[in-house]
Amino acid sequence: MAYYYEEPSHTFAEYLLIPGYTSEDCIPDNVSLKTPVVRYNKKAGEKPSLTMNIPMVSAVMQSVSDDKLAIALAKEGGISFIFGSQTIENQAAMVARVKAYKAGFVTSDSNIRPDQTISEVVELIKATGHSTIAVTSDGSAHGKLEGIITERDYRINHVAPDAKVSDYMTPFAKLVTGNDGITLSEANDLIWAHKVNQLPIIDKNGNLVSMVFRKDFDNHQVYPNENLDAQHRYIVGAGINTRDYMERVPALLEAGVDVLCLDSSEGYSCWQGKALHDIHAKWPNAKVGAGNVVDREGFMYLAEQGADFVKIGIGGGSICITRETKGIGRGQATATIEVAKARDEYYAKTGIYIPICSDGGVVHDYHITLALAMGADFVMQGRYFARFDESPTAKLNINGSYVKEYWGEGSNRARNWQRYDLGGKKMLSFEEGVDSYVPYAGHLHDGVALTTSKIIHTMCNCGALSIPELQEKAKITLVSQTTISEGSAHDVTVRNTSIRS
Repeated sequence: MAYYYEEPSHTFAEYLLIPGYTSEDCIPDNVSLKTPVVRYNKKAGEKPSLTMNIPMVSAVMQSVSDDKLAIALAKEGGISFIFGSQTIENQAAMVARVKAYKAGFVTSDSNIRPDQTISEVVELIKATGHSTIAVTSDGSAHGKLEGIITERDYRINHVAPDAKVSDYMTPFAKLVTGNDGITLSEANDLIWAHKVNQLPIIDKNGNLVSMVFRKDFDNHQVYPNENLDAQHRYIVGAGINTRDYMERVPALLEAGVDVLCLDSSEGYSCWQGKALHDIHAKWPNAKVGAGNVVDREGFMYLAEQGADFVKIGIGGGSICITRETKGIGRGQATATIEVAKARDEYYAKTGIYIPICSDGGVVHDYHITLALAMGADFVMQGRYFARFDESPTAKLNINGSYVKEYWGEGSNRARNWQRYDLGGKKMLSFEEGVDSYVPYAGHLHDGVALTTSKIIHTMCNCGALSIPELQEKAKITLVSQTTISEGSAHDVTVRNTSIRS
């Protein structure tokens, strides 16, 4: 006989948080949104090897997560999981571009020989978009440094196109340089002390190692929550499937990926278990999340197979029609609550803390805070990030309003059959996602700043200064449909205005 749950499953929209005591210390400046990403032995005092500064990751989707969005989200303190429904080479190249984008110490991508011409300088600037060019003996990124040339060193209409770089560059003797091994802080001190815009780093033989730019220091002032690895490179994730992982994973690791995620609509399967075993056996240091699951049994299975984090949610995404087509799934709030209890049970038994990610079902910003209060360590979002300039899709004007394209991985457009793999033929039998538009929302930086501000202020209302403290102190109530209606503007005529507070 089938098992019947006595209670219906619920969504985040059916819950509210009850305020707790707010002390004088409980102010936004004191709140930390730092959260673990991968499993660690918490009981033994171990620290997680990978964390985030905000509890937000972007979905493994073609219409959401490419290298551009990964860089933008890492600047804010989160992680993007670059979509896996593309060739191994293309996905690895995206990961490599994220890791190379900014390291504090940046490998120079604009290099030229001193005997080349100003016209070649102009063409190089057009190609790279970077106006600072290292002049090395062989024109390579690590050749012997001869000088630096920038757009300010010549006037394009007053210099012969065939003029030599050596006649206009700032020669090595006049450069301020740093020695290999210098810290980023020391490099920035030199930049400011000598009032220069860049600092070439050289080895003992005078070969160029890297560059440090003043603008990167300025960027850090704008993005204080940047999520960086030990080499000051942006943290980036990538989605993988249960078919070609033995070929895809080594390419992604070689490119520098920090964390992987088995991307599937339903993760309680032998294929995910096998993939976790195979990957950890071959690459024991690789970090691999798994999912999606919606109950205790699914979590326990993936935890025992070695998942580094577990993703929760089936059918809750705005473009997902899995529940409609297959009749499987669960309300996202109920699923998060049950899996969080399983996670705590597993921790009490083993001492190992496995972070959980609530994936889908977030309609309003406060739903993120509810998910965290219910036990999630972070949330994964697709629609939210698809709205921003940095997502890879086209910005369109439809009926006078700007929108961005957004389609599900289970849609015919994505043709990502691997995400719905049940071990059969390589084909998409029917759609489990739709092709749609979402309202355009501008820059990611502005959107995430507003969202995290709401989370932080709500945590203060609950008397919590950290996510673990929120999970300990939160008081959550189930609400009626009338209460939900009461929570919106009602019994008034709302004025149309372009000014929003």
